[in-house]
Amino acid sequence: MSPPSPGGGSRPRGRPRDPEADAAILRAAMDLFIEGGVEGTSIEQVAKRAGVGKLTVYRRWSSKEEVIAQAIESVRVEAVGFEMRADVPLREQIESAIPVWAQALSSPRVRAMVARVFGSAARHPALMASYWEHHVVPRRKAIRALLEHAKATGALSEDTVVEVLIDMVVGAVMFRLLQPEPLDAEGARRYLEAVYRQAGLLPDPTAGG
Repeated sequence: MSPPSPGGGSRPRGRPRDPEADAAILRAAMDLFIEGGVEGTSIEQVAKRAGVGKLTVYRRWSSKEEVIAQAIESVRVEAVGFEMRADVPLREQIESAIPVWAQALSSPRVRAMVARVFGSAARHPALMASYWEHHVVPRRKAIRALLEHAKATGALSEDTVVEVLIDMVVGAVMFRLLQPEPLDAEGARRYLEAVYRQAGLLPDPTAGG
């Protein structure tokens, strides 16, 4: 599922968007967010670091919370590399995706970003609200549909509570990212495989058959 346009609204009329400027703005916003959190980030600083005018940023996003939220999503998309698909068996997608997810789980930049996001949750609810509305909700809806299909086809137990299953998997990964001892890519792969086996989304290799 493609993410919504930055800011969650329709694009203003005028000159076409410059993808390079968008990328520079999002990189600058993420760098500033990691360095100083929401307090250490402003539209002016983002524009200066990205090498664009302040109005260029404001044409795309109406607040620093919106540009940070889009920057968070851009890091997630870059780290994960793809979105889940409805036309491919769920187990097959998970098995092929785990090496990519393991690289993200072991990335210092991703770890630093997640720590900042959690640290900003209470003090900056506007940031969390923007990220949740424009990015988490659409993605969660798509994942829910995949899991419901897996239930309907027998790939998951019929008594699976899909919302709880999503929370369990995401919560386990987020908690591991916040722990002080980082995993390398191989350790992250083994951890993710264990999480998905416990969740019933991957087979137990020790089981017969």
